[in-house]
Amino acid sequence: MMQSMSMVKLKFGFTSVRMRNLSVGISVMVLTLILIILQPGHKLTKKNQTVDEFDIEEESTVVQKPHLITMEDLDYLFSNSSFYKEEDESNVFLAWSLMRPFLERRDALPETGQGIEEAALAIKDLVSLINKEKLASASGMVSRRTCPDFVNAADVDLSGSRPVLELRCGLTEDSSITFVGVPDEHSRSFQIQLLGSGVLRYDVNYSKQSIVQNTWTERSGWGEEVRCPCHGSFKNYIVVDELPLCNEQTSRITLDDFPFLKGSPFTATLWFGLEGFHMTVNGRHETSFPYREKLEPWLVSAVKVSGGLKLLSASATRLPVPDENHSSLAIEEKLKAPSLSGTRITLLVGVFSTGNNFKRRMALRRSWMQYEAVRSGEVAVRFLIGLHTNEQVNLEMWREAKAYGDIQFMPFVDYYGLLSLKTVALCILGTKVIPAKYIMKTDDDAFVRIDELLMSLKEKPSNALLYGLISFDSSPDREQGSKWYIRKEEWPLDSYPPWAHGPGYIITQDIAKFVVKGHLERDLRLFKLEDVAIGIWIQQYNQTVKRVMYMNDKRFHNSGCKPNYILVHYQTPRLLLCLWEKLQKESQSVCCE
Repeated sequence: MMQSMSMVKLKFGFTSVRMRNLSVGISVMVLTLILIILQPGHKLTKKNQTVDEFDIEEESTVVQKPHLITMEDLDYLFSNSSFYKEEDESNVFLAWSLMRPFLERRDALPETGQGIEEAALAIKDLVSLINKEKLASASGMVSRRTCPDFVNAADVDLSGSRPVLELRCGLTEDSSITFVGVPDEHSRSFQIQLLGSGVLRYDVNYSKQSIVQNTWTERSGWGEEVRCPCHGSFKNYIVVDELPLCNEQTSRITLDDFPFLKGSPFTATLWFGLEGFHMTVNGRHETSFPYREKLEPWLVSAVKVSGGLKLLSASATRLPVPDENHSSLAIEEKLKAPSLSGTRITLLVGVFSTGNNFKRRMALRRSWMQYEAVRSGEVAVRFLIGLHTNEQVNLEMWREAKAYGDIQFMPFVDYYGLLSLKTVALCILGTKVIPAKYIMKTDDDAFVRIDELLMSLKEKPSNALLYGLISFDSSPDREQGSKWYIRKEEWPLDSYPPWAHGPGYIITQDIAKFVVKGHLERDLRLFKLEDVAIGIWIQQYNQTVKRVMYMNDKRFHNSGCKPNYILVHYQTPRLLLCLWEKLQKESQSVCCE
């Protein structure tokens, strides 16, 4: 991290009560009083609070929240107003400019400090790159693209001191890294490490005939190991992209079954799916590993290999590449965001995306964003994207934003734990910037039937509505290492209030206003799981303002595709385009696979 900039740090404050020179009787009285106050049954009642079947209990413990103790980086993010006004031809900073009060609150999400610190560094680098590009353009020089779709190792270093591969714009779904090597006859093991905000380590031990996968982050240290063979562990019943953690043959390991044998050459491919990464050795699937927080593909910037291995080659393919037409005059007008009338529109769709998902965004622009309701301005679609830790990705994203006019930058780096801040930003956008009757959140790998959605909304109330695929009975994930792991301190109850699955849900403007106001006044708590978070906030609206209509629709598919859908999730760019083509030809919502 940049040492010349002050670190935004999060510190947990814990209050300790020291009883000195007091009699035993007074001590007992004080402790008894504290216990009475903290009893679960001791509640403060709120005026006009409504009660129904979805009420949640008051928390029975007092949790000290993290505090932001320095603000230099936050000041920098919001002080460069001349740059934002001069460069913001496409209005990419409209939500950004209103976000400061939501970032400097004392009960910040754990990754807020790091996200702000790295964003300050990223915007500084972006300003520098834009200025250099202006000078180059003025002198007639052509800007060089530095997000290649393929890289290989020109000079293999197995010391572990420097990367074998550098991934300038990260990885994405369907990216793969291939290694060709020969295990050393005289060594015991070798390691592959993916580096980013954390470390993902793939450790092959010849002598023990085992493969161990694990992750490390500065905040949490080493996570829980996934070991193959699993020796009958229940964890092998967990599947990742429909593949087991360990290949069955590897689980019943013999000398001949072990995929890495001393002195025998191998070809190993590490490929990246929707839910995790997978290792194939000599054409056979061997291991899988689910993504963990802060170790998603887009965060990976380098690959290291060390230990007892003669590495013959290493290469990475299908890397994220921006559209080549971003800086040309050949952009089709129909791909640009249409101008809006200035009056309240029917629907604002906020698409949550990450910086290097160039292909997904282009697939959306060429598919369901071509609905007449979108092109006419009745529906507005905006991508909400945090900054990237890679300066080249930010520059490409900036070019894309200026070309298409449909991107809103977020003033933090895009960590999974900060997604709830995007939800708040979407509510700001839908109430203060692009006022809309309904506000929808979706993802960049989801296909939305805008025509069917608008038809359905005509029959829905225009206030106090949550519409989507709603979970009425779910519990916090207490499994450490899970991307959705929630500690007791974060949510002490055994169940969540009703919430709609994140790939697609709709709220009304009154709820969005309540969310914005509630966070400004610190009446609403932040929670890292964004779809559950909006459910928590809506529950508070339901209790204190107006009874909410929870409308469940099973045509919102949060995993895969089924016919007669309104929304389908987990669609690759190819499938997104295929779904649109089928709708144009067959006029019905059928799946491509």
